Amino acid sequence: MHLSPKFYQLVTLFAASFLMASCHSEVSPNGQTVLVANAPVNNFADYWYAGEAEVNSYELQQSRYGEMRTGEAIMVFVTEDFSKNKQVKLDNPEKAGNDKVSVLKLNHLRRFITGIYDYSMMQSVFTPIDTERNPHTVKIATSSQDWCGHSFVQLNLEGDKYKASQFSYFEKEGDKVNKFKSDLLEDEIWNRIRINPGSIKEGTYHVIPSTFYSRLTHDPLSPKQARITFDKQASTTYLVLEYLHLDRTLTIGFTPSFPYKILSWTEMQDGKMMSKGKLKASVKSAYWRQHDNQHEYLRDSLGI
Repeated sequence: MHLSPKFYQLVTLFAASFLMASCHSEVSPNGQTVLVANAPVNNFADYWYAGEAEVNSYELQQSRYGEMRTGEAIMVFVTEDFSKNKQVKLDNPEKAGNDKVSVLKLNHLRRFITGIYDYSMMQSVFTPIDTERNPHTVKIATSSQDWCGHSFVQLNLEGDKYKASQFSYFEKEGDKVNKFKSDLLEDEIWNRIRINPGSIKEGTYHVIPSTFYSRLTHDPLSPKQARITFDKQASTTYLVLEYLHLDRTLTIGFTPSFPYKILSWTEMQDGKMMSKGKLKASVKSAYWRQHDNQHEYLRDSLGI
């Protein structure tokens, strides 16, 4: 049976606003413990533990080789049961015991064309929902493919450090392993906004820049000082991440009320735009079951 395309139209945003409140733990319908803040537990659990992902499409402008390119970006947010030790999705979470941690996973994809050939980039970010018990993102994996070759970097949390394993077709970047303190990751800020933007405090931090940025600029990953501020407007709140010793600023726009949907972003580098995204459409969908040819029409609801 075909589901009606209307079912997959743009998700209506929650209109209610909430006062800032302290976090508390509740049990979701499937037995997972979730950390809830700024919203009644039923809103958080019903939205994120309903057996669906949130799939968002964006108009993308991406700078490459000194020119702006037009492309598309996809952000898929979904909760998963994750292994803290193996740092992979659990096949049998009911048997995992204390090794199980509930994470919000972001799959962030960017595709754009450079002349005759194209780029395809993707990162996966696994951030625990309970940021009080598990304050650090567990894992990030980022890959990039173009006609020259491909590269891959993975960050794994090991105690109070991140282990960065990097592989690339560039000699100076290839087959390296580094470790650095488990500071705030730029790539995890998107997830932290979705979980609870109120837990992100304004101030100065040591931040590990984006793995997308590192790949495109060939700048080695290392913590750098950065300042986080918020610009709260009527319909959109903006998180501004400004590096103090690196000419780079990331601005993320999101809805000021739950579920804190990502509406836009802008990356500025050396006084020029590096990337810009604007939300086209958003759907809730169990997309992993919609992989047959008969489901291709569902892409229309995302404008892709």
